[in-house]
Amino acid sequence: MEATGALLVNLGSPDSPSEDDVRRYLNEFLMDGNVIDLPWLLRRMIVSFFVLPKRPAQSAKAYQSVWTDKGSPLLSISKDLYEQVNGLTDMPVELAMRYGKPDMESALIKLASKPGIKEVVLFPLYPHYAMSTVKTVVERAEKIVSEHKLPITLKVHPVFYDADEYINALVESAGEHLGKEYDHLIFSYHGVPERHITKDDPTGNHCLKSGDCCQRTSVAHQTCYRHQVYRTTAAFVEKAGIPVDKYSVAFQSKLGRAKWLEPATSDMVQDLAKQGVKKLLIICPAFVADCLETIEEIGMEAKEDFIKAGGESLELIPCLNDYPSWAKLVAKWLEQPLSK
Repeated sequence: MEATGALLVNLGSPDSPSEDDVRRYLNEFLMDGNVIDLPWLLRRMIVSFFVLPKRPAQSAKAYQSVWTDKGSPLLSISKDLYEQVNGLTDMPVELAMRYGKPDMESALIKLASKPGIKEVVLFPLYPHYAMSTVKTVVERAEKIVSEHKLPITLKVHPVFYDADEYINALVESAGEHLGKEYDHLIFSYHGVPERHITKDDPTGNHCLKSGDCCQRTSVAHQTCYRHQVYRTTAAFVEKAGIPVDKYSVAFQSKLGRAKWLEPATSDMVQDLAKQGVKKLLIICPAFVADCLETIEEIGMEAKEDFIKAGGESLELIPCLNDYPSWAKLVAKWLEQPLSK
């Protein structure tokens, strides 16, 4: 009897916070052509000569500041979510990381080897589409299936940036923090280079061509990260009843000299402090699991910058992580029929 399996995929982490392991991880991550979308030789030169000599030591210190007894927060939280989801569905489910371990290749081979499995629901754990997240996961999965001639069909779960149930879970999980007194809320999304937005514009003439491109209806929105994060924000504030003057959208984690989406979160937290904001909340909806970019970059670095600039408190709202409503929703979505 034919059956369906599922593969949950998140970004990944180094095996340890040591400099050597971080260097290996960064090399794999940054040599992905969907992350640094330049010709291979130029990408190799940038990574080898400009990133790997110094960045691993800096990143290792950052990872050491967030590492726990269970290891990498991203990986341990993803495992906790996986355990919950696995207990909520009868279908075979595996967890993999796009970079590092557990790897996608082993997970897909394991699923394909299970009796009766003819299709696998590929579930990238990203609410929004981007070259460096969803696209690279799908391409990697398709390559593995092709190279190993696995007898399975991949069905990719669509992005869910404005799905009602996702927004409900996000608002519900943030409820305790939103119920406290605060002056301003920043929606801090992981940034991407602007060229990633225009490269994935199927029309070739919509994205970033006008000031209101994200508001005007277009087929380009299906693959436009910028449009999708603004839709998440709009749906969230409507559901949570947040006044328009009490929130802002910003982008974090810029890498390199290319022009990235703006404004930068690092600049905004300081500007808000200088404007008299004392109690700041930050939520990071581009991530479904807390990781280096949320715990260290926002919860530590941005907090320090905010207080130095005159703010009093910065509180990071945790990601969905293994929140029960989120785990139930993932399990439910996995069992729903999908077209390829």
